[in-house]
Amino acid sequence: MPVITIVRDAKTSKTIPIYSPADDEITVFELAYRNRLPVLIKGPTGCGKTRFVEYMAVRLGLEMHTVSCHDDLSASDLVGRHLVDATGTYWMDGPLTRAVRHGGICYLDEVVEARKDTTVVLHSLSDNRRILPIDRTGEILEAPPEFMLVVSYNPGYQHLLKGLKPSTRQRFVSLAFGFPDATREIEIVVMEASVDYAIAKHLVRLANALRSTADHDLEEAPGTRLIVDAAKLIAAGCDPQVACRAAIIECLSDDPEITRALMVVVKAIFGS
Repeated sequence: MPVITIVRDAKTSKTIPIYSPADDEITVFELAYRNRLPVLIKGPTGCGKTRFVEYMAVRLGLEMHTVSCHDDLSASDLVGRHLVDATGTYWMDGPLTRAVRHGGICYLDEVVEARKDTTVVLHSLSDNRRILPIDRTGEILEAPPEFMLVVSYNPGYQHLLKGLKPSTRQRFVSLAFGFPDATREIEIVVMEASVDYAIAKHLVRLANALRSTADHDLEEAPGTRLIVDAAKLIAAGCDPQVACRAAIIECLSDDPEITRALMVVVKAIFGS
């Protein structure tokens, strides 16, 4: 995961991401955009996938249309549907159609959570055709050069429940994200939470200790996002153990025995 923080432009008050790349992901993303190629970003929860896309949207000067995918997400939710009001029936574009019609990045977060029949609508946009047929209106939209399709998912968690079909996965340029090394993650926590270096170091130590046992006891390892949340609570005056329990431990499991065991690790690092 790269070093990321957020600042605001003094004149416009617009949020501007500041991003320090971990590898060559910025270059690959820009080249994919210029060559009208879709991008798939894979990595664990909380490792910076969404933040990276937000940064790239600002860098490229593109509007970002974000869709948080879920089990009930239908093709109509992406493409659009007819609605009825007092004046009659009218068509409402979905986020995918808006991005294709006007340009911008359409970002489907955790795409494998969507229904299988929903992701089929992406196929014509993720190959050389770059078109979006809208059956209900009879339109066939051609994506402009400013349109880009980006999807993300967590392969470590999803492979047990759902997977991205090879026929879909091989349509994308793929970027793999992971957790940063300890030094880099400490920098992220300090910048994001404005917390003392010593506290950030303890939190990163805790995160790595929990990650080493995640395959055995937890569905997912704690992401950097959880560590930053705990750091923000601590910086605001919360007791470190209370902050770790609320922002990290209780977010990882609902099993009382597991949470008690994880709190032992917290107390070992932050003191009894």
